[in-house]
Amino acid sequence: MPKLLEDAFGTKFEVVSGYVGGSDIDLAVERGEVQCRAFTINAYFAREPFITWRKKNFVRVMFQTGNRRDSRLKDVPLFSELMDQYKTPENIRRLVKVVLASDEVGRPIIFPPGVPADRVKIMRDAFNKTVEDPAFLAEAERRRLDIDPETGEVLDKLAKEVMTTPPDVIEKVKKLFGM
Repeated sequence: MPKLLEDAFGTKFEVVSGYVGGSDIDLAVERGEVQCRAFTINAYFAREPFITWRKKNFVRVMFQTGNRRDSRLKDVPLFSELMDQYKTPENIRRLVKVVLASDEVGRPIIFPPGVPADRVKIMRDAFNKTVEDPAFLAEAERRRLDIDPETGEVLDKLAKEVMTTPPDVIEKVKKLFGM
């Protein structure tokens, strides 16, 4: 993420490596060894130390990835909004789209090639009805589960965009990941 921020906005980060896992990074943040940390929204609202950090106003969320804002962070801009604000060039926007696509896709339900369109539609409709069902949503809330589904149509469009990424952007992705 720091490298993506540098490409998209010209920021400068000194990446500190060597921390074994997330809890080590959390402790480093609390000690003041690290000033910036990436995390998922689900973790931020569901587990420690993020719950305590929020209560104490210890951290400030800089931006959100994804296509829409989390309702609990309504004043925190989307990465795409920042790219608009800072007039990020189109080739970097494509890079960001490819790198952050996995956040949008999440845990998809997929079919092999050749499944008839009517069957795909039946499954998509059933999925959409399920994730809008009040009883399902109430049970998810009771269990403190985040339900933030995306439609099959949106994911299909995203997959096509990523699969048609120009070679120069793919090379930049490889460079970003040290490949």
